[in-house]
Amino acid sequence: MTRKTVTEQYPDAQPDLPPRTRGVIGLFEENCTVCMLCARECPDWCIYIDSHKETVPAAAPGGRERSRNVLDRFAIDFALCMYCGICIEVCPFDALFWSPEFEYAETDIRELTHERDKLREWMWTVPAPPALDPGAEEPKEVAAARKTAEKLAAARTTPKTETETPTTPATQDTRAGRVAPPGPDDPQGGEA
Repeated sequence: MTRKTVTEQYPDAQPDLPPRTRGVIGLFEENCTVCMLCARECPDWCIYIDSHKETVPAAAPGGRERSRNVLDRFAIDFALCMYCGICIEVCPFDALFWSPEFEYAETDIRELTHERDKLREWMWTVPAPPALDPGAEEPKEVAAARKTAEKLAAARTTPKTETETPTTPATQDTRAGRVAPPGPDDPQGGEA
């Protein structure tokens, strides 16, 4: 009550939006496999998808032909959408993204149904993902891959020499991890 109210001068000055603002949904069409998960999970049923199947010839001689879905129509009706983000979360191929753009008001409600060309245009406004926290723990998968790569690199850099003497099964006790004393039949020593 003691502070003066601050009015945003919106059309003249753009608002400073948080990084995870839910504005409009963009479609990265190359990643879409027409699995229909987004349309099935949408609680408002505002996603419309049409597709057809195409036969892809065999890649190698003697192989079999494959069929794949081809996207014909992908549309989102933003007049029905409640911006819950379920479609983005369930997409297993990262084909849908949030864009912070919010200036897409229309004078006709029918123009709020954005077809795939319009949804593709929104992809240019999708911000880059945030950088990883430098203090965060390294993911287990990345750590395992790095360790394997380091082991392979170390194995390549240490050449085997001919002066190394291999241990014989008679002198190496592999179960206990220790060397057994040489017996009388060992050429390396023993009682004569």
